[in-house]
Amino acid sequence: VQLQASGGGLVQSGGSLRLSCAASGRTLSRYTVGWFRQAPGKEREFVAAISWSGGGTYYADPVKGRFTIARDSDKNTVYLQLNSLKPEDTAVYSCAMDNERYRWSPAPASFAYWGQGTQVTVSS
Repeated sequence: VQLQASGGGLVQSGGSLRLSCAASGRTLSRYTVGWFRQAPGKEREFVAAISWSGGGTYYADPVKGRFTIARDSDKNTVYLQLNSLKPEDTAVYSCAMDNERYRWSPAPASFAYWGQGTQVTVSS
């Protein structure tokens, strides 16, 4: 399986971006997908996740109410909508896929497949 994150860029504080995570070699709708971010000098942070059915979602406290995760099974893609962006949201954002089908266990240890990240930079 290959995952590719895209959609990052430079945006002003308060702006929005939509990140995409496209998959090849695996039907993404059978797996929980998560988004992580890592800022320079900081540990990787678990940001959001969506269950294989789309019925379950998880958000880390710093992004609740501002970020929205969704999936489009027809396009085999998961999205992360970033609204009301803050400078502290600046990081490389990566998507990852659970290594078991039909499991909803939104914890970092559940994710085994990773894609290359996309840079999000928020200017003040």
